Amino acid sequence: MDETLLIRPADLDDINTIGFLAQQIWPNTYGEILGPEQLKYMLNLIYSPMALRRQMVDEHQQFLIVEQADEPIGFASWSATGDPGIYKLHKLYVLPGRQGKGLGRTLLQFIFETIRPEGATKLRLNVNRINKARQFYERMGFTVIGEEDIDIGHGYFMNDYIMEIPVP
Repeated sequence: MDETLLIRPADLDDINTIGFLAQQIWPNTYGEILGPEQLKYMLNLIYSPMALRRQMVDEHQQFLIVEQADEPIGFASWSATGDPGIYKLHKLYVLPGRQGKGLGRTLLQFIFETIRPEGATKLRLNVNRINKARQFYERMGFTVIGEEDIDIGHGYFMNDYIMEIPVP
């Protein structure tokens, strides 16, 4: 079996793949943090085909898909913020069975290599305050620079840390 890792730009034709991956990843990632109704609400809010299209076209998020042996196993997205040199990492997800094998680090390196020539000096992200991904980001060199509670409707909030790293 070919275990070659491929990281490629995603486009509108990949919307269903990204949505499918999110459906596989999010229950494992957020199942102990969010209730089932909030999980369902957020998946629809962020990963419905219409939402993903809006993120790609209107919000100018750049998406990546990572594949191994021709199987999609993760994705990421980022965009410029409008503040000079500051980019935002919106998404970085890998299937549960593929986590802990360096794929997140590889995706981050790919993003750094992509945004550095565009003049990026900092990469910022939000992470749920009780998500174990915070430790991953800290190991990668991100530091907490603040907190925010984002009202996403229906009485739900995203309770996040804001983290940042200088672009290496």
